[in-house]
Amino acid sequence: MNESNADSETINAVNYANVLQPDDNLVITVTADEPELAAPFNLMYLNIQTNQINSGANNEVLISYLIDSNGEIDFAGIGKIKLAGLTRIEAEEKIRKILEQQINNPSVNLRVINFKVSVIGEVNRPGPVSVVGDRITLLEALSTAGDMTIYGKRKEILVIRDKDGIVSLNTVDITSPDFIKSEFFYLDHNDVVYVKPNKTKVNSSIIGPNLTVGISALSLIVTIIALSTR
Repeated sequence: MNESNADSETINAVNYANVLQPDDNLVITVTADEPELAAPFNLMYLNIQTNQINSGANNEVLISYLIDSNGEIDFAGIGKIKLAGLTRIEAEEKIRKILEQQINNPSVNLRVINFKVSVIGEVNRPGPVSVVGDRITLLEALSTAGDMTIYGKRKEILVIRDKDGIVSLNTVDITSPDFIKSEFFYLDHNDVVYVKPNKTKVNSSIIGPNLTVGISALSLIVTIIALSTR
């Protein structure tokens, strides 16, 4: 029997569900036992434009819904529905219950199509990271950004989060086992991840320009002395 000396530890990650918020762009698809009854709730047209998703039929596209500053969408055939503050599953269930008053056995599928986070600082490919599914971990975001450079502080990663209009600055240590249980293991929509530079990078940025100036000044002095002694 093979034995391993390697230590292992299983840690349960924190439960996470992305919560809808103003400015989220949603695509909502309604189906039912009788498709013709669900059709009015799936507004489509032929011209493909920005922020619209190809339905795959006759080059039609589903119209997307933007959650307004009041947390509401103006849903086709229904009117105003407040979705901000709900998870995707909760929003689907809320719309489904409203539709039950008009059609039998409706099914609702909702997707957030502008879910993104931003990764900046000491990473190889800084910039926005688009999220295809419902969630993304901090480690996945760093990986998508090309991983951290050798100058990044793994114990002091800053996650900037805007929640209900309140911006918080949160320091995360991804080397700690407790990180998996942290509320920042999963990122929220529009989170900004800043990887701080370590002392080596900071010192090199300070010494670099000064050293260049010093060498230039020394070269000038040597040149002047050489010309004056001829």
